[in-house]
Amino acid sequence: MSTLETKELEFARQVRRALDENTASIAPATVDRLAAARRAALARKKPEAVSAPVFVPSFAGMPAGMPQTELPQRRRSPLRRFALAWPLIALVVSLVGIAYWEDQQRTAELADIDAAMLSDDLPLNAYLDHGFNAYLSRAH
Repeated sequence: MSTLETKELEFARQVRRALDENTASIAPATVDRLAAARRAALARKKPEAVSAPVFVPSFAGMPAGMPQTELPQRRRSPLRRFALAWPLIALVVSLVGIAYWEDQQRTAELADIDAAMLSDDLPLNAYLDHGFNAYLSRAH
């Protein structure tokens, strides 16, 4: 919510609070006149035109007067079918390529970690010792 909307809401609350506090001090005759004026205004109010959108199914390329049961039979050429399907094919190929690349990156990272562990001076059992892991976390 923006600052302007927040200020507007706060102003509306203050106006409502002030009106609520001062309604008790209005004279009964004034309240009656206000009620009569409200009723007169509502009686003069024009009814709002109700409009609802109407959705009529139509088919692209069909003449306006043709009944929907007599759809024209058109065959698509194989080239046109490929033109419609190539974006989907490109998406699938790119997703497979991204998955393959991420798998290669993960394999390379694991190989680097394995090489670092195997070339280290520490025995492999040191990495399994929980006390050694605590020592490493405090040392760094």
